[in-house]
Amino acid sequence: MSDAPDFHFEEAARRRCLTLVAGVDEAGRGPLCGPVVAAAVVLDPTRIPDGLNDSKKLSAIRRATLFDQIMAQAEVGVGEASPAEIDAINILRASHLAMERAIAALPRPPAHVLIDGNMIPRGLTLSAEAIVGGDGRSLSIAAASIVAKVTRDRIMVDLAQQHPGYGWAKNAGYPTKDHLLALQNLGVTPFHRRSFRPIHNILCKGNL
Repeated sequence: MSDAPDFHFEEAARRRCLTLVAGVDEAGRGPLCGPVVAAAVVLDPTRIPDGLNDSKKLSAIRRATLFDQIMAQAEVGVGEASPAEIDAINILRASHLAMERAIAALPRPPAHVLIDGNMIPRGLTLSAEAIVGGDGRSLSIAAASIVAKVTRDRIMVDLAQQHPGYGWAKNAGYPTKDHLLALQNLGVTPFHRRSFRPIHNILCKGNL
């Protein structure tokens, strides 16, 4: 199997006359705070940026460069689910909700959707397939992973300005040592996910 994503899932769909194919991925399931962000990307087969790959395999500088190229050369939709929605419906369903919103935000409805993971969002009525490890196998999903990651990282940098001390500009809300220490010293913000164990435990202690 190739170490880099390719276009064969998209080409297989196009052979079935499903010509507008979107790749979909999300970023931000694991952090303790901030939204979960999803992106849907329809690549132009004649203008695919070089070097697309799973966002986790790329440097921040490379992701930013590819983000700009994707935004200029592809059709892109972005959606998110808030911390309150994550707490209300759980992180998996919130991730799927963000995916549904990203697909709905595309300039044109896709004929077929490639979803990263092993589940298709329950609210999705379009033709779709789930691809495990899709961000490393499909160029469209790889592009979506980059857009979702860069978008979410930028959201966390903005939130870090509003709530300094938690290190969100660097840790993106993940439970790093500095973030956990700041939670003990500064407390829980409105952007923290109250259903996640470290936050839940802090809030429960505060109610004793």
